[in-house]
This record gives sequence, C-alpha cells and structure tokens, in this order.
Amino acid sequence: MNPICCGVVALAVLVLVLHATLPALAATAKESNYRGWKTLALDNGLIEVQIAPAIGGRIVQLKLTGFEYLWVNDQLAGTVPPASGVGPNGEWLNFGGDKLWPAPQGWERDDQWHGPPDPVLDGSAHAATVLAKTGSPVSIQLTSQKDKRSGIQFSRVVKVFDNAAHVSIDSTMTNTDTRPRRWGIWEVTQHNVANRQRAGYNKNMSAYCPVNPKSIHRDGFYILFGLVNNPEFRVDPNTGMMKVHYQRRVGKIGMDCSAGWLAVVNGTDGYVFVERFRYYPDKPYPDESSVEFWTHGPGQWVQGDQVLEMKDDPVECPYFMESEVLSPFAELKPGESYSFHLDWYAAKISGNYPVLDCTNVGVTCEPFAAKAGGGTLTLSGRFGVFYPGTSRAIFLDADDREIGKADLRLAVSPTEPVALSAEATRGITVPANSAKVSLILIDRMGRVLGELSRSDIRK
Repeated sequence: MNPICCGVVALAVLVLVLHATLPALAATAKESNYRGWKTLALDNGLIEVQIAPAIGGRIVQLKLTGFEYLWVNDQLAGTVPPASGVGPNGEWLNFGGDKLWPAPQGWERDDQWHGPPDPVLDGSAHAATVLAKTGSPVSIQLTSQKDKRSGIQFSRVVKVFDNAAHVSIDSTMTNTDTRPRRWGIWEVTQHNVANRQRAGYNKNMSAYCPVNPKSIHRDGFYILFGLVNNPEFRVDPNTGMMKVHYQRRVGKIGMDCSAGWLAVVNGTDGYVFVERFRYYPDKPYPDESSVEFWTHGPGQWVQGDQVLEMKDDPVECPYFMESEVLSPFAELKPGESYSFHLDWYAAKISGNYPVLDCTNVGVTCEPFAAKAGGGTLTLSGRFGVFYPGTSRAIFLDADDREIGKADLRLAVSPTEPVALSAEATRGITVPANSAKVSLILIDRMGRVLGELSRSDIRK
C-alpha cells in the first residue's frame, strides 16, 4: 500500500478510536442545594449551573468540572430576602452570581432604573419551572414578579446541552403596564476575583473585549464611574483589544462592542469564561454600550447627586468584578415582549494567557500559525475549547475553496488547553496550491461544530 494511504488509514482509525473513547456527557435538570440555598441544577458532567429562584432568580454559580467562576457573597450565603426585598436599612442585598436588570441605570428621571436596590426585580423570589429534565438541552424557566415602577416583568430560559461547556440564556422583558415602556435588558455577571490560595485579590484577573473599529466613543470606550485615568482599562493599539486588568480600584466603562463577545480570564487558576451575543449596529443602546465592565474596589464615584466612597475592607468591599451585556432599547406597548439571546462558555487554558480571538467553539490564546515545508505541515497555537471531540485541518486555496482535509492526532476537551505541536500534524501531507488552513472542531459523533481559527500557510 502507498505510504500516504497508510497514513490516512491510520489517522482515520485513530479518530474513530478517539470518538469511541470520549465519554458521553448527558445533561440533566434536578433539585439541588448550593451554599444553603434551595436551587435547581443543570449538569452534564462538564459544567454545572446552579440557579436560586428565591434570591431574585439568580444564576448563582457556574462550574467547570468543579471550578467555580462566579462570586458569591459569603455574608449572605444561604439567606433569602425579607418581604421588603431589601436589607433592614433599605440597602441592596448583593447575593452575587448573575441577574437581570432594566437599563439604563440612573437617578434623575423616571425612565431610568434607580437600583440597586430594587425590591421586586432584584430582591424578590422568581417563579421557577423545569421545562426539560433530560434530553439535550435540559432547561429551566425563571419568571420575576411584575414591577409597577418600571412597568415590566422579566423571564428567562436557561439551557444546558449534552457534551458541551455551553449555557444558552434567552431573556424576555414584557410590558405589564398600561402605557408604553422603553428599556434595555441588562445582564450582570459577578466574577470571583479573590486570591483563592491566600488573602487578598487575584492579580491575574483580566477581561478582554474587542473595540468597535467604528466606535461612537473617541477611545472605543468611555468612563461611566471612577477615575478617568484608571489604569485597569487599556486598549492595545496594535490589536484593538480592550484589556480590563483588575487592580482593586473602583471603576466602570461602557463599550459599543460590535464583535459580539467578551472573555474573563482567571490567569492564576487558568480558566476562561466567555459571553457571546448579537450586536445591532442600527439600534440605540442604553449608555450607548453593548458591554460594560465594573471593577469593585476602594475609591470614590458619583451616583446621582451623591459622592460615594468604598473603603479597602474585604467585608464592606468584597473581591468581585462584573461583566455586563446589554440589549438594544425595546419600545414596548402594553402587553408586548422583547427577547435577547446570550451564550456562556467555559474552558480551561492553564495559565495567564490573553484572549486574542473567540468563535462559537473556542478561544485563541496564542496565535494560530501554519508552516509547510517538504510537503509536510507544522501547526502552532494555543486554544481553549468549549466541546470535547477532535480537530481537523481544512486546506483552502487562495480563493477560500476547500482542496483537502486531514484529521489531527489530537483529542480536545474544555477541561484541558489545546496546544498544537509538530506531533499533532505528523504525517499530514499538504495538498498542492494550499494557501490557508482552517482549524475545525469535530464532536464525539464526528460532526463539524465550527471553526476554531484560520491561518495563511507560510512556506
């Protein structure tokens, strides 16, 4: 048999073996308990989503094989709001996790949300219904009470799939008032930035978000709260990437991100959290922003007509930062609804790496590069992936037409980084006229999930 044919057969057998040995990760929905709260859990063996209906319908935790991403307030763990929906002195009960608010926030006008605190949308129990206990996806629906002040009611459906570190969230806002209402859906996620090995904060916590090349903001972002020269917020002029490096200072920025994704990296523990969403360039947004970041820390900021100050006290000023995704404004007549879709993903990258790019199947942490010589191919790059499976190289000509493909010697999983090496591409022959190579993710059933990255081929 021809040596090339032998190599192809061997690779095909290897891929079949890899597919056969990858475990099936079936999703389930069930009653659970987290930190003393009665919760509903969506679990598929890779990720676990803990939902606490009693504390404002929060997604209180996201785990990837046990690693916890979200911040939970230790002072309030296991407690539920009183009937008033606020603390004994009218204060906000910040339980942590992820929640829905109406946007824009403000204290000057009736068409601004004055929270937090908010005794109804944030501080009252949500009704919860398990829509699907088994199958793919499993799902839970959460529905808030009707809020007279804002005139709206929130609901959202949270889904988890088999064999995926992926959470699908469909949020809906309904006008329950007798007059038109105009709000955006504001999804607020609080990330744990504490140092998990010792006291203090994690100095390797960063968020990444591409700046809109046609941004309406002079610098691609603008300061909402805190110092105008806050060193936590910096745009790389070479890549056009906003990097939010948490340094325990209070601050907030808004961005009209058009790329539709953000990533939060815990570099000390080596994990990444991703949010993906659709951007609508022709629609107005609250705060003229599709993405906002809040860094929680000591310092002063202005809220309405008040100057507020946070002291450097880990109880009064706990260790968290926020990634916030906003929908466009929705003009709703009485009884009308508007929905906004969001996807979460999780992966392990094993180190303090930046996120250079993101697709629906993974993140790029070191550039993807391809080099051909003597008819063979060498690939390099580092990635985090959202699905278990294998990978494939698709060869393209200068006009992006597929002219060949080869399966790599590489099983991939959200629980381990993907670091390409010469071993992964050993024995692969590059077709004549190849100009580019696309790195594709294949699931455990052999189905194409999507493109991880693409590179020109250097010769």
